[in-house]
Amino acid sequence: MVATYLMNSADFMVIWLGLFCIGCAPAHLNYNLKGESLLHCLKVADVKLVLVDSEPECAARFSAASEQVEKELGVTQFTVDDTLLEKVYSGPINIPGDEYRENVIGSDPTCLLYTSGTTGLPKGGKFMVNRYHERGNPEQLTFDQTAGPNGDRWYCCMPLFHGTGGLATMAGLTGGMSVAIGRKFSVSTFWDDIHDSQSTMFIYVGEAARYLLMAPPHPRERDHKLRGMYGNGMRPDVWNRFKERFNVPEVIEFFNSTEGVLAMVVHSKGPFTATTVGQHGALIRRALNDIYVPVAIDPETGDLLRDPATGFVKRNSYNEGGEILVAVPGEEAFAGYHNNPKATAKKFERNVFKQGDLYYRSGDALRRDDDGRWFFLDRLGDTFRWKSENVSTAEVAEVFGKYPGIAEAIVYGALVPRHDGRAGCAAVRLAENTSPETFDWRALLEYARSKLPRYAVPIFIRLVKEGSNTDNQKQNKAPLREEGMEIDKYGSKVVGGEGDVVMWMKPGADAYVRFTMEDLSLLRNGKTLL
Repeated sequence: MVATYLMNSADFMVIWLGLFCIGCAPAHLNYNLKGESLLHCLKVADVKLVLVDSEPECAARFSAASEQVEKELGVTQFTVDDTLLEKVYSGPINIPGDEYRENVIGSDPTCLLYTSGTTGLPKGGKFMVNRYHERGNPEQLTFDQTAGPNGDRWYCCMPLFHGTGGLATMAGLTGGMSVAIGRKFSVSTFWDDIHDSQSTMFIYVGEAARYLLMAPPHPRERDHKLRGMYGNGMRPDVWNRFKERFNVPEVIEFFNSTEGVLAMVVHSKGPFTATTVGQHGALIRRALNDIYVPVAIDPETGDLLRDPATGFVKRNSYNEGGEILVAVPGEEAFAGYHNNPKATAKKFERNVFKQGDLYYRSGDALRRDDDGRWFFLDRLGDTFRWKSENVSTAEVAEVFGKYPGIAEAIVYGALVPRHDGRAGCAAVRLAENTSPETFDWRALLEYARSKLPRYAVPIFIRLVKEGSNTDNQKQNKAPLREEGMEIDKYGSKVVGGEGDVVMWMKPGADAYVRFTMEDLSLLRNGKTLL
């Protein structure tokens, strides 16, 4: 295995293919990592060589840890610069013989991908060869694609070091499609890239669609050849508005993880499957009845709720939903986190519904309606408990995201002094040309109360200048959750957050009002009860 610390480029894909040719797999490092996180990921991969991008900022980040990388880990750094590339491309073409690949088997990794590390140091997950062959096989093209020079063309500006961007782009390439690669996601250049590349599909992740929707009109936003978009994390409050504004006929939303045990995909062209992550017909629902099972969990501990009398877990109805458990014949169903057996073991639960059974914990809460449509509810750890009720952050974020003047809402639970559970908080970014001073806070509270159960209405609203996202455009709630509603701690975890204003639903008030240090002191002393 060889580690890569590379930005998006065509050379990224060529290097990956070159490693394939010699029966080797890349460990794709996030090029924003530095210090201990970088060293940790290299240790996990257990490599002897790392390929580093020559882009100045990227190279400088790695250089700060290069001495430790070489002396402590014994890893050799190889910089991919123009001099090297000129030498490679001007040299002879030598195709490695089959003997380099003859011992590669289905359970070997195509690549090593890392979790985002929002709740701890990143974990490495192997994307296995047999799984890749299901997606990148030119003889079994998915999504009604057409290969060849006049066929489909995929555009990707999502990070190639991440599973969604990297694997979808590589699958397109090995499937015979053309691919166009953007250096990084940019709202200002996105539609120019789509137009100039003549792309028919593009790859999205997380909040990228929201940022495009928030932007002012672009002259090329409907001047394109797009027939669809492929990715994950499209928010319900963005889905239809995005399709209509930008004239994108189809959303191919998949629900999957690096581990790959639970996987769904939906091809959505009309309203029936809009905002879903999958749809199963009657026969599939019957077949999966004891395979995909929703269960209740304790939101404080994350443990499955078991019946004290029997010790077994009670399954929820599909309409109610819950964390999805997947029945597996053995632990080999999950390739495991690379060199991390402890984390791997935590993904399995035994003796769930009967003695001796084995289930994989997805960590995601979903529900399925009577038409077989699957809807995402929450990520394990995001749901919180308030007033003895479970609050779905995804539900609250969807409601707030549809309110005029709100560009983005990140919802989480925060500890409140002298109170049990966690109170609802929403980190809100107001739309452009919307001022906190003129915003109608009374109307917002009335709206929230009309759309949400009383216990789910956020108590605190933190006004933020930017979203708190990972490098892959996914919301990162960890720093917001750690700072909570204690405004004297702001800026300790959220970069640039020390000046953030907080509004709150003061007891007895009919509007959100400014939250002050005096209010915080009263809560800490138990003189204000929520």
